Formats: sequence, C-alpha cells, structure tokens
Amino acid sequence: MSTVPPRRLGEAPAAELLEPIERASAAELRALQRERLAWTLRHAYENVPHYRRAFEQAGVAPADFRDLPDLARFPLTTKADLRANYPFGMFAVPRERVARIHASSGTTGKPTVVGYTREDVETWAGVVARSIRAAGGRPGMMVHVAYGYGLFTGGLGAHYGAEALGCTVVPVSGGMTERQVQLIEDFRPEVIMVTPSYMLALLGEFRRQGKDPRGTSLKIGIFGAEPWTEAMRAEIEGAFDIHAVDIYGLSEVMGPGVANECVETKDGLHIWEDHFYPEVVAPETGRPVPDGEPGELVFTSLTKQAMPVVRYRTRDLTRLLPGTARPAFRRMEKVTGRSDDMVILRGVNVFPSQIEEQVLRVPGLSPHYQLVLTREGPLDCMTVAVEAEFGVAGAERGEAARVLVHHVQEMVGVAVRVEVRDPGTVERSAGKAQRVVDRRPKA
Repeated sequence: MSTVPPRRLGEAPAAELLEPIERASAAELRALQRERLAWTLRHAYENVPHYRRAFEQAGVAPADFRDLPDLARFPLTTKADLRANYPFGMFAVPRERVARIHASSGTTGKPTVVGYTREDVETWAGVVARSIRAAGGRPGMMVHVAYGYGLFTGGLGAHYGAEALGCTVVPVSGGMTERQVQLIEDFRPEVIMVTPSYMLALLGEFRRQGKDPRGTSLKIGIFGAEPWTEAMRAEIEGAFDIHAVDIYGLSEVMGPGVANECVETKDGLHIWEDHFYPEVVAPETGRPVPDGEPGELVFTSLTKQAMPVVRYRTRDLTRLLPGTARPAFRRMEKVTGRSDDMVILRGVNVFPSQIEEQVLRVPGLSPHYQLVLTREGPLDCMTVAVEAEFGVAGAERGEAARVLVHHVQEMVGVAVRVEVRDPGTVERSAGKAQRVVDRRPKA
C-alpha cells in the first residue's frame, strides 16, 4: 500500500506543493519567456546550420526578436526539415555532449531523431513530474508505466518523471496484456500511465477474465500519445472508477510533459510555458491566429540545449485558452485530431475523433474501432469496423450498426458502412492506435 495519507482526489494541491513558477503572475512568466526565447533563437542560429540558413532566407536574425509578437517573423519548422537533416544535423551541441537519443518509428520514411543533454533529461523529468503532480500523483505513490520503452519517448519520459516526483515506478512497457492485469492486481499501483486505446485493451482483458475493473487500486490514469475524446474519458472513468487525465507531448519538442490537465478542473491541458512557447497558426497559411481561435499547434522550445526547435509545426489541431488551475499558464483544448490525419470523404472533412464520439453513444458497441477507406469506381468509401461488446450478437449487432450509421450521418455529415465484429478482432496496438486503414489504390 502507498505511504501517502488518504486524501480526496480532484482537489487543488496545497500551495506548498507547487513550484514557484506555477504561482507566478502572467507578467513574470512573459518576462521569463522573452529572456528564454532570445536565448533559444541565438543558440539555434549560432549552432544549427539549418536554422542559420532558414533565418537568413526569411530575412531575420536573432537580434530582431525584442518581444513575444516578434517570434511570428521567424520561419516555421516541419518534420520534413528534421528528416532532411537526419540523423544529427539539428543538434546544437557536439554529439559527445548528447546523453540520450530518441527517434520516431519512421514508418513513413526516415525517423525523426531527437537528442538530449544531461540537463535536458533533467528538465524533461521535471516537467513530467510536474504533470503527474497536476494529475493528482504524489510522492510515494506507485506508478504503473505501460507506455512503450525504447526509442519512443513515452516509456522513459514517464519513468524518469515519476522517479523525479518520488514515486515507485513499475516499468511494464506495452504488451503482455494478461500479465499487466495480474501486476495491477498484485502490486496495487495508484497511477497508470498509458495510451487511452491500450487502457481500453486492459479493460477488455479485465472483463474477459471476469474481474471487476472498478475494484483495482488505481486512482489516476494519465493518458496521452494519441487524441482521445471526452466520451472516451467518461468510458474509462466509469469503467475503472478513476480520474482520467490528459498529458501531451511529442518527441520533437521534448516528449510527454509539454502540457497536462489539472485533476481539479480537467478543462484542457495547461502548457508549461516556462519551457515551451505555444502558438496556433492557420494550417493553410501558417499565419498565427488569436488565442481562442482553432488551428494548428506550433511550439518553440525555451530551454532545450541539445536540439532546440523554433516554431515547430505539430500538426495537432487545438486552440489556446486562458489558464484556470494554473492562471499564468495558457491551456490548450483537448486535441481533436491532426491536420495530417484528416480524411476528406466526398468533400467532407472527417477526423477519427468524430467517429469515436458516435461509436461511444451506441449501446452494444465497444470503443475498439478502425476506419477502413476503400474506393468503388470514382468514389471513396468508409467502413467503420467496430467490435461488439461481449454477449452482443445477432439482431442486436444489426440494430447497433443501424444506429451508428444514423448517428454518423446526422452528426458528422457523411454516409458510412458499419461492420460489427466479434470482440478482440479489431487490430490492437500497445502503442498508438492506428485508427485509419487506407486501402484505396495509390495514384
């Protein structure tokens, strides 16, 4: 059992638990950002040939930055830029100073490679520790880490952050779902960190074994690495009787811990703006939009030594909102999808999260689904392959399919087919869920 005394989850942490910067005023935070942005722009320009060329082509230099709005004059950075400088061309320190290297999976080309100095690793652990505390975690709690370890930043990022907070870490990694259930029951962790789609796989395994998921020791789930909806939050919280809290990050910017929801509000993710400066731009033009307007999230790192990023396009769609639980830190609305994951179906923009919301409305259907794209003649078609809940068969499946077709038509505005499959037959992933399967012929 945890050594942490009993307390109510969902309450604001005592002021003494917060770091000084979390209690700072907005003016103090903006002053720190100006100082750190000026350093980042100089550091990138002086030490990364790509940024020197990009700044010069845009007609700007680090000395042109005097205040926060000036950042919009500097060029955007894309994943293609990182791949063009593969493997170590974006590093701003000698390779010998790099203490850690991570990389993306590289399934669609060369992986994007990121590096960290020892100080960067400490910074990363610190923001993840802050995120776990914001989610309700406290020193002494046991944290079950089911994110994948290795080149993926999720597992080690969560691991180092939990240790920095003073938690006991169970480094399970992904997979071995049956064993994960056993370890949760035997070790009795209070916190689990995992992708939301894999948490649903764990839920299915609890039910397959005839065990009550609400009877576990878990109190907090910290879920990230893929978009998930409020409907999925309600599904997980109801099934496990826990707080489901969102964490955000991406390897190019740092890893998990760039932003996190506060358990007392659960109203969007507070961005740790002392380390990461956010903007939102119009996806089509790359021009900044005012806070409150939707668009594509862009980040500039403020403290990274090994690999600073300047105005990196995340492709994640959200908007910036005023801070609540941490008033000086702006919030990002829950990511609803990615600009590069959007499916255009007969002229309608469709995101997997929109379909997910409708799946979760239909009794008899589980949250495990994929969108399968095919082409019939000149027309693109979408089939929603979704699993039935255990015990749902025959006419009940047919009715569930009919209801889902209706909901998608009414709420999303597209006609789809629905294929209700047996439990366990939609492809699972221990990492990020693959929601879209494109079987259309290549041009």
